[in-house]
Amino acid sequence: MCEDDHGIGRRALFVTGAAAALTLGSVSFASGAPATGQETRTVRGTLPTGSPDFVYVPVEVPSGVQELRVAYTYEKPAVPAGTPGNALDIGLFDERGTELGGKGFRGWSGGARTEFFVRADDATPGYIPGPVRPGTWHIALGPYTVAPGGLPYEITVTLTYGEQGKTPRPAYPPARAKGRGRAWYRGDCHLHSWHSDGRRTPAEIAALARAAGLDFINTSEHNTHSAHPHWADQAGDDLLIMLGEEVTTRNGHVVALGTDPGTFVDWRYRARDNRFGRYAREIRRAGGLVVPAHPHATCVGCNWKFGFGEADAIEVWNGAYTPDDEVALADWDSMLVASVRGGSRSWIPAMGNSDAHRDPDPVGTPQTVVLADDLTREAVQEGIRAGRSYVAESKSVSLSFAAAGPRGEHAGIGGRLRVAPDAPVTVRLEVTGAPRCSARFVTDQGVLFTSAVLPVSGSGTVEWQTTAQYAAYVRAELRHEAALGPLPGPLAAFTNPIFLGA
Repeated sequence: MCEDDHGIGRRALFVTGAAAALTLGSVSFASGAPATGQETRTVRGTLPTGSPDFVYVPVEVPSGVQELRVAYTYEKPAVPAGTPGNALDIGLFDERGTELGGKGFRGWSGGARTEFFVRADDATPGYIPGPVRPGTWHIALGPYTVAPGGLPYEITVTLTYGEQGKTPRPAYPPARAKGRGRAWYRGDCHLHSWHSDGRRTPAEIAALARAAGLDFINTSEHNTHSAHPHWADQAGDDLLIMLGEEVTTRNGHVVALGTDPGTFVDWRYRARDNRFGRYAREIRRAGGLVVPAHPHATCVGCNWKFGFGEADAIEVWNGAYTPDDEVALADWDSMLVASVRGGSRSWIPAMGNSDAHRDPDPVGTPQTVVLADDLTREAVQEGIRAGRSYVAESKSVSLSFAAAGPRGEHAGIGGRLRVAPDAPVTVRLEVTGAPRCSARFVTDQGVLFTSAVLPVSGSGTVEWQTTAQYAAYVRAELRHEAALGPLPGPLAAFTNPIFLGA
């Protein structure tokens, strides 16, 4: 074993826009390597407070390598309350380089693992199998947070020499399942397996999705597409499995929903770098939707700061309903108000997902219920993009929400009821599976109607009369009984709006 310390004098700092990358001294192995056996190198260093987002450790890989394995540790000293401690993410790029766009990307595990390997025929979950070619590889470190005293780390690189195996041909789930034609389909589009920081296998997630009454799911591992080939065996006539990624930047997370198999989307930029538009377009070119996730979450780097000009939908409800989701819902409603007050016909639909990682996180709580022409990737995406959807806390909750005019005009969720400004409009909500909940009708004027509490059976019908000049749109919320005073209770379900007027 060879050991080395990364000295300050051996570092080079490269800055492009607001993104900074620190490249350390190389980890070198002897050329003319043995035909079999192993070699190991260990390096140590300390990252100071204020380190760049990404620190690259070059590894000079000779020919004849069968497997590259990396293990790392770092110190986690106690810090005063309110002060971030040390957290260090890790990933890998091969000899093709670290340039933005991910040409050399070979995997990312964030802070979920302390070691990983790549070989031609296999790799740790989160990493991509493929040939271990000679050249300069890079271990990518992401100092997520750094304590005031710095972040001391140790990295051990082990090369195993020998003949390389055969890289498996990937098999992906089909883009179609056996649907019911035009119908309401239930889905959860934000899920994590052991290919990122989740703890469940794809098989376990698929079983939970079926138990939750879901018709479709979307994979969304943090900053890696390694899971894509591992879902084919879990799809079936009863479950459409779409592929994507949770692009986890330092200024917010975005779900790439339903991208082409094998699509990788880079995440190494901040809002002030002015690069997000490029990668949003890349998601769309790969057939996916751009969905900012948990935009008001309070974890470091989770709060959305890229604006919503590129969004196809917004994840307003993420996991168990919390005050973060209440803020996201109010913010989204303000965006609807701005859209109709400005005379725009464009608006951004809302959706909800579980973001389930491990037990006891429930899959399908919440779930987005989409009116789609069939159970295919394209049809589900079109329903989400058009806002023909509502969000429910479980498979038990079902809604029917529509508006009708005086001459038989009719519109459903995500649609427009074309009536004169003063024409009477009847808004009707039918509910099942929501015991002791009350319905609220929300418009650009605010909450204009709140129903009595539904009976313990959870079923009921609520009607309200309005006009287009009084309400430019109307959407429905189902709320559980409030625990305290006049505050609204947590959501049981909500719909995208129906717009009123010519």
